[in-house]
Amino acid sequence: MENQEVELSGLLEMAVSEGEEELLPEICDGVKELTKKINDLELNTMLNGEHDRFNVYLTIHPGAGGTESQDWAEMLLRMYVRWAERKGFKVEFLDYQPGDEAGVKSVTLQISGENAFGYLRSEKGVHRLVRISPFDASGRRHTSFTSVDIVPEIDDTIEVEIRPEDLKIDTYRSSGAGGQHVNKTESAIRITHLPSGIVVACQNERSQFQNRDRAMQMLRAKLFEKYRQEQEAKIAQIKGEYTEIAWGNQIRSYVFCPYTMVKDHRTEAETGNIQAVMDGELDSFIEAYLKSEFNKS
Repeated sequence: MENQEVELSGLLEMAVSEGEEELLPEICDGVKELTKKINDLELNTMLNGEHDRFNVYLTIHPGAGGTESQDWAEMLLRMYVRWAERKGFKVEFLDYQPGDEAGVKSVTLQISGENAFGYLRSEKGVHRLVRISPFDASGRRHTSFTSVDIVPEIDDTIEVEIRPEDLKIDTYRSSGAGGQHVNKTESAIRITHLPSGIVVACQNERSQFQNRDRAMQMLRAKLFEKYRQEQEAKIAQIKGEYTEIAWGNQIRSYVFCPYTMVKDHRTEAETGNIQAVMDGELDSFIEAYLKSEFNKS
C-alpha cells in the first residue's frame, strides 16, 4: 500500500506540473482502490474477537403477525444470502420451514468464510419492517418484527457437556428447497435440549445420521454461546450496564412507506437506498457497528 501511495502521489504531481489531464481518471481509480484497502485493513484490526474468525449459524424467526412476519423473514433471508454471495462466502441451508401462505416460519443457514462470525455478529437482534402490506386488501401500513440469531460454529477443541437424557429427538420429512432427498423419507432431525429449551434442526443432509450429526454440532454451538452470553450478562449487570434484549427492542428499522430509509438504532447509520440494502449491501451498517464496538473497548 505504501508503494501504491507513492505511485499515486507521483502521478498526481506529474498531472499537475505537466497538465496531463488524461492521467486523472487513473489517479481517481487508484485512490478508490487504496481507500478500500485501507478500510479493509482497519476492519481486520477490529475483527480480533475470540470467535470472529469462525463460520456462523444464522437463524431467522418471524415474530407474531403470521404471513406478514413470515414474508419479512424471507426478505431478510434473501438479503443475507445476497450479502454472503457478494463476500464470496459459502451458504448452506441446514433447515427450512416454509410459511403457511408465504415466506418462512424458520430457517437456519451455515455461512462459511473468513471472519464470517466477526462480520455477522452485528446482525443479531430484532429487525423491524414498516411497509404497505401486499397481503392487506385495504392497502394499510403494517409493522412486522423478525428475530435474527447469530452463533459461531465452534471447533472441536471447545468442550460442551451434553447429556443424552437431556435430549428429545424427533424425526420428520424434509421440506422446502433442497436436494432429491426432500419429502421422501423422515431423514430430518429436530433436537430439543430440555434444560435450556434450545431447539435445533437439520434436513439438508442425505441421511438421518448425517442430519443428526449436523444438528448436534449446532446444539453444541448454541449451548456454548448461551453460556458465554450469560457470563457477559452477569459481568455487565455487576457494572450496572445490562439491558435485556427483548422482542420489540429492534436493532434496525427498514421503512418502505411513507418514505424509504434503513436506520440502525445502535450506531445511527442510515441510508435512503433501501433496495440496495435488501440486495445485500450491508457493509456500511456492519462497519459502523464494528467501529462503535471497537471505540468502546
